[in-house]
Formats: sequence, structure tokens, C-alpha cells
Amino acid sequence: MIQLDVTIMGQAYRLACKEGEERTLQQAVHYLDGKMSALRDSGKVKGNDRIAVMAALSVAAEFLSMKTPGGPLSDMSILEVKEKLGEMHAVLDNALTPQENLF
Repeated sequence: MIQLDVTIMGQAYRLACKEGEERTLQQAVHYLDGKMSALRDSGKVKGNDRIAVMAALSVAAEFLSMKTPGGPLSDMSILEVKEKLGEMHAVLDNALTPQENLF
């Protein structure tokens, strides 16, 4: 595992990822940071926890909309999509758990 230092909405995080997956993780961080920063800057959502939940819902909705017939995920079952979401959730939990001790 490789340790990767990233920043999301001005907050530093150290994330672990498999060797060779650094670029993908960096792209995900950049995408999520953009979503969360846009929500914060809109002034419609207050509080980092609410911003994170709204961004997660937005990303999940985008992901699931790709599941439409003929879409890039159309060959996956709903169970497989849920498993992928569960895997992503576990990665986020592992990355964010050490941060909880800072507050």
C-alpha cells in the first residue's frame, strides 16, 4: 500500500491506495473536491458534514444514472453496483477514520 497526501476542501488527508492506483485516486480526490467546493461556495449547504453527504449523494446519483440501458454500467447487476459502492464506502471509511481522532 502507498500513502498519498491529498487535500479536499482545504483539509489535508493521508490516504492509502494500492500501487498503480495513485492516478485514479488523485482524479477521484480532484472530482470530489470540486463537488464539495461548489456546494460550499453556493452558500446553500452549511457544515462540512452536510456538504460531504450532499456531494456523496450527487456522485452516487451520477454513478447510478450511468446504469441506464446501453450505458457504461448496463452489463452490471444492481448487486454488483451496490458491491462497488460498498467498496468505495470502505475506502472512504478507512481514509477518514484517522481524521476523526483529530477533532
